Amino acid sequence: MSASRALLIVCDGLGDRPIEALGGRTPLQSAFKPNLDRLARHGISGTMDPIAPGIRPGSGPAHLAIFGYDPFRYYTGRGIFEALGVGMEVRKGDVVFRFNFATIDEERRVIDRRAGRIREGTRELVQSLNDIRIPGVEVLFKEGIEHRGILAIRAPRLGWRVSDTDPQKEGLKILPCRPLDATEESQRTAEIINDIVDQAIKILEAHPINKARKAKGEHPANAILIRGGSYYEEVSGLQERFGLKGACVAGGTLYKGVARFVGMEVLEVKGATGTYDTDFRAKFEAAARALEDHNFVFLHFKAPDLAGEDGDALRKLEVIERIDRAILGIEELRDTLIVVTGDHSTPCSIKTHSADPVPILLSGPGIRVDGTQSFDEVAASRGGLGRIRGLDLMPILTDLLNLAAKFGA
Repeated sequence: MSASRALLIVCDGLGDRPIEALGGRTPLQSAFKPNLDRLARHGISGTMDPIAPGIRPGSGPAHLAIFGYDPFRYYTGRGIFEALGVGMEVRKGDVVFRFNFATIDEERRVIDRRAGRIREGTRELVQSLNDIRIPGVEVLFKEGIEHRGILAIRAPRLGWRVSDTDPQKEGLKILPCRPLDATEESQRTAEIINDIVDQAIKILEAHPINKARKAKGEHPANAILIRGGSYYEEVSGLQERFGLKGACVAGGTLYKGVARFVGMEVLEVKGATGTYDTDFRAKFEAAARALEDHNFVFLHFKAPDLAGEDGDALRKLEVIERIDRAILGIEELRDTLIVVTGDHSTPCSIKTHSADPVPILLSGPGIRVDGTQSFDEVAASRGGLGRIRGLDLMPILTDLLNLAAKFGA
């Protein structure tokens, strides 16, 4: 007997390193997680390098690899995935960027890279930026979450290999956008971006919302910092490549965007915010329902990564336990291959992504049970799956679903 559908659960930043305060154990080792441990006992475990050994993965490239798309071929930058994640219409050839609203002084020195983490009025500010005009170029803005937004430019002969205008540090001036290669296309794009930055400053400085913020002593959102240039091209989706009709349940726009990029249907779930306070159970229940008419569902939990970046081992342990409680009853998903892993490790000791491999388990019909007793980094390293790359996962998964083509006669 084999499964006919799969649920992929990605716990962002799941992997960690031994922590002295936890007795030399990781948060995953220390957590009380009976449901995850039971899946491990009834399945096969291993470790996974999302990109390759020694490479610290960004979340975008890591998810591409896990979905079976070589990030060295398909990753051009985060901007395009953020655009798709917020539902922005993009077309082949568009060059897409992320931006922050920021506060600058008269000399264009950055006072606050996030304009006081502005929340109110961002939609109106973004709408005003759509008044920017550049001959022969379509300039498109869309608001994101809080101080963030998306910029797309549409014109012939554009290149995406250009530098950021964000200096990444307060007290420094906005950087000029420069081409990162010798092509005319990248040179043209850099000139367009510099023009957009100039026009945006004039528009935002005069905007009533910023005048009101100044009057209240708040940082005005009087500039934009542009980064993460990327190029959009259409790719064959999961259905065409692997025979998978996919659905995504996630809170963060990046993960929704990567899912849309590879052809998944993105399901909107109330309470799925991509933050600590997201409704974990609602997300799991939505994913379980989606399995009724999809044979592949991607369920994403962001909170472990947030705790790792905060350096908060106890909170990371707690969110792992919350995830475990949220998936109570997962064994009742009949005819389903369950995969649990992370997209990268985020050790609390360094508060950022690392190249440490992540644990992975596969559980369900037809799995060769390897005797692993718990789901954690150390136990998984002894499992029967061995050490795989992210790109290996989709071929393994589709083979277990009897969707893989035979190689050779």
